[in-house]
Amino acid sequence: MSTERRVVVTGLGATTPLGGTITETWDAILAGTPGARPLPQEWVEQYDLPVTFAASIHTSPEEVLAKVECRRMDPSAQYAMVASREAWSDAGTPEVDPERFMVAIGSGMGGVTTLLTQWDNLREKGVRRVFPLTVPMIMPNSSSGNVSLALGARAGAHTSVSACASGAEAMGFAVDQIRAGRADIVIAGGTEAAIHPLPFAGFAQMQALSTRNDDPGAASRPYDTGRDGFVMGEGAAVIVLESEEHAKARGARIYAELAPAGMSSDAHHITAPEPEGAGASRAMREAVQLAGLTPQDIVHINAHATSTPVGDVAEANAIRRAFGDATDGMCVSGTKSMTGHLLGAAGALEALFTILSVHHRIAPATINIENLDPEIHLDVVRGEHRTLPDGDIAALNNSFGFGGHNVALAVKSV
Repeated sequence: MSTERRVVVTGLGATTPLGGTITETWDAILAGTPGARPLPQEWVEQYDLPVTFAASIHTSPEEVLAKVECRRMDPSAQYAMVASREAWSDAGTPEVDPERFMVAIGSGMGGVTTLLTQWDNLREKGVRRVFPLTVPMIMPNSSSGNVSLALGARAGAHTSVSACASGAEAMGFAVDQIRAGRADIVIAGGTEAAIHPLPFAGFAQMQALSTRNDDPGAASRPYDTGRDGFVMGEGAAVIVLESEEHAKARGARIYAELAPAGMSSDAHHITAPEPEGAGASRAMREAVQLAGLTPQDIVHINAHATSTPVGDVAEANAIRRAFGDATDGMCVSGTKSMTGHLLGAAGALEALFTILSVHHRIAPATINIENLDPEIHLDVVRGEHRTLPDGDIAALNNSFGFGGHNVALAVKSV
């Protein structure tokens, strides 16, 4: 098989802090709706956590999945199942040879909620009260395994675990598998469900989270001088990818083309980004090159833009380093200002936003920017959404993760 096969997007699905579907989520993005809200859980007060809010899931999976399914899956896998079924339906539930059908779903933490809950059960109630399905529920590959079982995908079930770059890396892997001829269709994306006191406390102790407890909706503010950390989020986002010939043969609707991912690693620090953006810029340049594009072809970037003081500047430096003067022709959106940071699902969700931006020719406005940081030398979309040009266009989605993982995805119009 030729590695020059074009890979296209034919289905979208998501469950997020903004809505139970991708349509609800996109509508909320265009409405500038913040997803952060106070946490109702008792453990917030019990542990005296310094942060009392998050961008928690909008629609419980129990409203969508059968009770027995929810009982057998960690919330991270539940979210992945909800998003995958929506994406598969959106793609028209295509007929495909199971041995040509693959799943690739990333997660930064896997079944962390189940792990910690069952540890509590063991300590407090003894071994007989540990749920028998604990191990398959805590596995990082639980989401991809459950989705492959549900939809009958037998070409492979892959899980990327690259912190906050996990979902984007899974999509890049999926593109490579189709181009290599190992699959005709791949369901790809990311999922995360880590709103639990221990991860929450860990991020808080790192001083990575915003502490704007009095105004959660304004807490995620990428590029603003008043930003003080990210907002924890949860959810899943999934796309259906196909070879172009397979999609056209069945008359599928095509949203956009997804090019092979640009990837690199910083080898700088386990959590902090390389301040000059050397690794991130390499990933961006590689994504553009592999897509057969030039820097001038990129009209929009959906940035990683977590709302951390150091990270936002490092990414802005990386974009400038990657594209030079061509950066002036690119408008940049920071959609985490509304969704919060979905960790391993963040890159997947923002890839969906990038696909919809190219498909609908609209770059969403970043909310909560009152004073643009003078160190951010980018054309940040704020106030009003930006209309993207007619004709052939391309956009970029950036995802970076602890460990120095960098992933850039290029989306091309069709």
